[in-house]
Amino acid sequence: MSLRTFSVVMAASLIALQACSSQDNVSEAPRESAEAKKVPLGKNVTLVVQGKKREVQIAGKICLRQGQLEQLLTRMRTKEHEAIIAADIDARDVHTALLAAGAEAGNPVKWQPKFAPPTGTAIKVSIEYSKKGKTTREPANDWIRSIKTKKKLQTDWVFAGSQLWPDPLDNTKPPFYAANEGDVICISNFDTALLDVPIDSSKSNDDLAYEANTDAIPDLETPVVVILEPVLPAKKKE
Repeated sequence: MSLRTFSVVMAASLIALQACSSQDNVSEAPRESAEAKKVPLGKNVTLVVQGKKREVQIAGKICLRQGQLEQLLTRMRTKEHEAIIAADIDARDVHTALLAAGAEAGNPVKWQPKFAPPTGTAIKVSIEYSKKGKTTREPANDWIRSIKTKKKLQTDWVFAGSQLWPDPLDNTKPPFYAANEGDVICISNFDTALLDVPIDSSKSNDDLAYEANTDAIPDLETPVVVILEPVLPAKKKE
């Protein structure tokens, strides 16, 4: 199964959900604000539908506050030493949820024959957590800064979509979704990334460009919700 086929299959499995949501939107049109509906799509992965707005929420916790970074969010028990947040998830569920939210997977980074940045629907990433007894939502970019300039990350992410790896010993088994190795929301470019930055950002330890902005990050083990909002083009009026 190719990655494109995987995306098509996942999208098809969500048509009924989206159709239902569309019907709800019509019935609730006169209301000022439609009630948010939360649809669990996997462990710690939720699709939130509110009228025409859709976002994906991932429950995780702070696993690092200081040091060089390769990821914002990694899968638990994989790359916690180079990511700010770890989540007990299956990255395929995040992929599925983004499709349901209207995003389109593009392509991971390529280095040959020349560098080509990752592509896909732009994704705005925010983080929600309890601060002084109140729920606050902050841009994920504020938690990441340039090692050289100390300025915060200046770009959103894109839905690169990772890769599918067939089992080399048994082609009857389902392929492995490569982002489950840990590259869920990346800051350094990986060709296995689910979400990546659309710029040239080295993963070489000697050339890492970003670090944790310690003062902006809450204590270790703090529960957080990572929020993914697809930046979709405005539909043209007929």
